[in-house]
Amino acid sequence: MQVLVKNHPHPRSSGVPAAAPSSRLPCDVTLSPGQRGHVSNPPTANIRVTFLPAGLLLHDVTMAGLQELRFPEEKPLLRGQDAAELENSDTFLLAVDTDWKEHDIETPYGLLHVVIRGSPKGNRPAILTYHDVGLNHKLCFNTFFNFEDMQEITKHFVVCHVDAPGQQVGASQFPQGYQFPSMEQLAAMLPSVVQHFGFKYVIGIGVGAGAYVLAKFALIFPDLVEGLVLMNIDPNGKGWIDWAATKLSGLTSTLPDTVLSHLFSQEELVSNTELVQSYRQQIGNVVNQANLQLFWNMYNSRRDLDINRPGTVPNAKTLRCPVMLVVGDNAPAEDGVVECNSKLDPTTTTFLKMADSGGLPQVTQPGKLTEAFKYFLQGMGYMPSASMTRLARSRTASLTSAGSVDGSRPQACTHSESSEGLGQVNHTMEVSC
Repeated sequence: MQVLVKNHPHPRSSGVPAAAPSSRLPCDVTLSPGQRGHVSNPPTANIRVTFLPAGLLLHDVTMAGLQELRFPEEKPLLRGQDAAELENSDTFLLAVDTDWKEHDIETPYGLLHVVIRGSPKGNRPAILTYHDVGLNHKLCFNTFFNFEDMQEITKHFVVCHVDAPGQQVGASQFPQGYQFPSMEQLAAMLPSVVQHFGFKYVIGIGVGAGAYVLAKFALIFPDLVEGLVLMNIDPNGKGWIDWAATKLSGLTSTLPDTVLSHLFSQEELVSNTELVQSYRQQIGNVVNQANLQLFWNMYNSRRDLDINRPGTVPNAKTLRCPVMLVVGDNAPAEDGVVECNSKLDPTTTTFLKMADSGGLPQVTQPGKLTEAFKYFLQGMGYMPSASMTRLARSRTASLTSAGSVDGSRPQACTHSESSEGLGQVNHTMEVSC
C-alpha cells in the first residue's frame, strides 16, 4: 500500500461566506414514534415540543428554567507540548494550519484524497465526512466545522474529511477514457481509509451524493459504522424522465448552473442570493470541470438504495446504526429525504427538517445543526456532560430564574428500549424560526 503524507494548511475559510447564525430562534420541535438512547441536554426555553406517539395524540410541553452550564476554559496547543499527552486527553486543539494533514490513500479503485485532524482516542469513533457532488470537503463542510460551538464536539473526536476522486482543490484532470468509480465502488473505497488510520468505526456525515455513498458504505460494512448524519439524501435512482431532464439541462445550462439546481432551492436560485453567486464562482473555478462532469454523470446513474423498513417486506435490509436525517425546508432533496425516512427503522431514526436553511443547512444554519448533532451524539452515549451550545444558552438565559441554579431541572425527553409506559419513540423534529 502506497501512502503519501504531507502537512497541509487547512484554510479557515473556503472563500464561501459563512452565513451568520440567525437571531430568530427555533420554536417548534415535533417528535414522533421510536428513537433509541436519550438526550442528556434537551433543547430549552420557548420550544414547543409535540410528541407523536402511535396514537398521534398531541401534548404541548414548555421547557424553561434550566440552569446555565459553563464552558471549561479552552487553551490552544502549545508548540512544546508533548504529543503523546495530548492524544490521551480531551484538550482542545485549535484548528491552526498545522493541525490538518493531507493524505492520498491507495484503494482498490484508485487514490483517495483525505484530510485529517487529530488521532484516534481510545474506543471513540472518528467523524468521517463525505461531500456532495459539485463540492469538496472545504466548500461543503468548512462553515460547519469552523463554527465556534462545533469545537465543543470536535475536540472529543478525530475528524476525517474525504474528497471524492478528482474533486479536491488542485486535482489533476483524469486522463481520456478514465472510468469514474460507481457509487458502490466509492463506498467500497472507504474501508481502506478506516484501516489506514486504525479507526475501529466511524460516525459519518454526508451531504447529497456523499450521504448516498455513506449509506451504501453502512449497508456493505455495517460493523464499521456507528452512526450516520445524512443530509439531503435521495435513496432513489434516476428514472427515464429524470434522466432525460438531466440531459436536456446539460445541453441548455453550464455545468455549475446544473449543479446549483441540485444544491439549492428554487427560491434561492431565483433570488440569486450572495451565497448562490459565491458557490457558482467556486464550483466553476475551484473544482476541475472535467472531473466534476464524471462524478455528476455517475451520481445520476446511481441505483435505488436497497433499503426497506423492517416488517414491510420479507428479509428487509436497512441501516442498522442510529441515523439522523437532515433537510432544509423547500430544499430540492426534501421529497427524497422524506421517502428515505419512511424506509428506515423508526426506532433508530431521527428526522430533522430545518426552517430557513435552504438547500445547504450546514452552511446557512451551522448553529442549529451543531446543536442537533450534539444531541444525536449524546443519544449514542457520547459527551454526556458536555455544556450547552451558545444557541441553547442564549435561549436559557432569558428565562433562567435567580433560584434556577439550585432548582430542579425539568425532565428531559428520555427513553430506552426497556422503558416502561413510554415505549419506543422516534424523534421527528421540525426546527422552525
